[in-house]
Amino acid sequence: MARKRSRARGWALQVLYAWESRGERDRLPDMLRNFIAERRVGKEAQEYLETLITTLDLYLEPIDVRIKESLLNWRLERLSIIDRNILRIATAEMVHLAIPPRVVIQEAIQLGEKYSTTESPRFINGVLDALMRRAQLDGARTGETS
Repeated sequence: MARKRSRARGWALQVLYAWESRGERDRLPDMLRNFIAERRVGKEAQEYLETLITTLDLYLEPIDVRIKESLLNWRLERLSIIDRNILRIATAEMVHLAIPPRVVIQEAIQLGEKYSTTESPRFINGVLDALMRRAQLDGARTGETS
């Protein structure tokens, strides 16, 4: 199952890249439908891919806000499309899908290693670590545990 989710994250990154490259004209679920129609995506990977894209479609604005709060000396729109969308996928998983933060961070680093620059994995790690710490702090303030 873990391998299927890793594949789904890679597919999600490709969907998000295509969506942004086309100027965000289409809705994410429509992009996903077209993407799946053109590729062979296994059933389990497709289920998680759909979960990721649906979550991003529903919560993109609050996800972007959380990322912005964790960026030091960077603006979200100045990040590369790849790095920005790796951070979006990871934030969606960490905040909305309750995937353990360490798993999310490791998977995001692997996406950075595979699809982005040599500096990206360290950058992604730093941003997601800050996001995780902020979320834990917020949870401690409200009495939640993670």
